[in-house]
Amino acid sequence: MRESFIQAIDNLRANKLRSFLTMFGIMWGIVSIVVLSALGEGFRRGNDAVLREFGRNMSIVWGSRTTMQAGGERAGRNVTLTVDDARAIKAQGRLVNMVSPEIQRGTKVKSAYNEAAVTVHGVEPPYMFMRTIEVDRGRQLNWSDEQNTSQVAVIGWEMCKQLFGERNPVGEQVLVNGTPFTIVGRIRRKDQDSSYSGPDNNKIFIPFAVMQKFLPRPDAPAGSLSQMLVMPRQHVIDGLEGVLGTRTGRVEDIDWPLEREIREILARRKAFNPEDRDAINVWDTSLQTMFFDRMIAAMASFFRVVGLVTLALGGIGVMNIMLIAVKDRTREIGVRKALGATTAAIQRQFFLEGFFLTLISGGLGMAIGVGLCLLVNTLATLPIRFAGMIITWPNALLALGSLVLIGIVSSTLPARRAAQLPPTEALRYEM
Repeated sequence: MRESFIQAIDNLRANKLRSFLTMFGIMWGIVSIVVLSALGEGFRRGNDAVLREFGRNMSIVWGSRTTMQAGGERAGRNVTLTVDDARAIKAQGRLVNMVSPEIQRGTKVKSAYNEAAVTVHGVEPPYMFMRTIEVDRGRQLNWSDEQNTSQVAVIGWEMCKQLFGERNPVGEQVLVNGTPFTIVGRIRRKDQDSSYSGPDNNKIFIPFAVMQKFLPRPDAPAGSLSQMLVMPRQHVIDGLEGVLGTRTGRVEDIDWPLEREIREILARRKAFNPEDRDAINVWDTSLQTMFFDRMIAAMASFFRVVGLVTLALGGIGVMNIMLIAVKDRTREIGVRKALGATTAAIQRQFFLEGFFLTLISGGLGMAIGVGLCLLVNTLATLPIRFAGMIITWPNALLALGSLVLIGIVSSTLPARRAAQLPPTEALRYEM
């Protein structure tokens, strides 16, 4: 084994340029697999984190305007959602897991230290889970607050800075549109790049029952909602790929199961045609997650194919250099056979030389790829949807397995060619 390794090194030294060009293909293939796979995984995790900051596979439902006649009612009517509609969807929806009505309103808020303009949201406890409203101080809103109409609030990270500076806000009092509220929690800092009414860092959340009582919508009938949030059951989310796979037309024409069920329930209550897809607006974040995951999976597959093709081309280069080595060392092979070297020994010698050549260049490629990933993670300013260059075990094992396979394949033919040379012909061979 040691002799084969030394012989492989000597061959590399004897043909420096040819060896470098051959090894470069292997190195570049490994670097491609490591770097491109890490890039795809970084984008996947970064996007998952951003989507989680916005919410957990939920649908935001707004009322809109009808475009079809139904039951004698004209088209063009406004559809306004109420808390009773939210209750009906929770009670009647077979695909529904959680529902929270929501009222939002811009107003003035004042603390003992400062004041600001703020968007206040009246929500129920399931909202906090669906929208990933997590606190780093105090507690979240709960059902006791809702049932007792408690005048408590959870404050966003940035709004807390504006109203209280570096002070602990928990237990402090604020006036929201002149009504006193006690701060019971502060939201941890959230990194959002999408929202439907501004970043959660700049908001204040209060119990829905309190919002209805003190801060109802001034631009709509009593009991009207701004929107409602609906979270489907897990099997609905898992079934989205199947619905997409069985479509017969455009993606935008798909009537997704959860949206259809919500529309059918509201159509019975609001007397509009259940086929009128413009009567309500539904923003389904689970669809965003699915489509992005599909895009990342396709991109990762493409990256792997690029790396494997490059690696295969490098393997062909290794095979060529080893075939040339067999030709250059024909007389040497003849001498060794004449001195008693077996066919198996000759074949093993050239096989190990080719395999070592592949492993050396692959090891260098792995080191370069890992180094580049660490360099990017250390020095670069990463965008919000990119979690960095993340090397995962499956990708590392893929690179290693591909390297071993290429090494075996690219070394077998030259080794067999060398072993099959007849001693007499090898001794008579002249360059």
